[in-house]
Amino acid sequence: MTYNPLRFIGETIDTHFDKPPTLEKKPGCPQGFTWRGERHKITEMHSEWHDYSRRGKMARNMQPQHAEVAKGRGSWGVGRDYYRVETDAGLIFDIYYDRAPKGVDKRKGAWFLYRELEDDGEGEGE
Repeated sequence: MTYNPLRFIGETIDTHFDKPPTLEKKPGCPQGFTWRGERHKITEMHSEWHDYSRRGKMARNMQPQHAEVAKGRGSWGVGRDYYRVETDAGLIFDIYYDRAPKGVDKRKGAWFLYRELEDDGEGEGE
């Protein structure tokens, strides 16, 4: 299927897991999230992708051979894990987990609702 962006959101969300993630910095796709006080149950994950590239100062603090390896699998506190999900209301969103710590007391990173999308109607088999 092909999706078109409807709107950029870029806000933090609280996520819900049926079972706590095994790896703190690679939690996987949640089963739901709360955004602006409304709970959304994820019924399907359409796709996932990962961006472990280093930006800004982080791009210059690693030897090139190590940076290339880290780009493929990630390193502590660097990168994002993206998920395209559908909710029980039929809404399609891109969400992501930003692995960067947000401060001394928030070392786990944060979840974001990136954007809302729509199916362009030109999916497989049509």
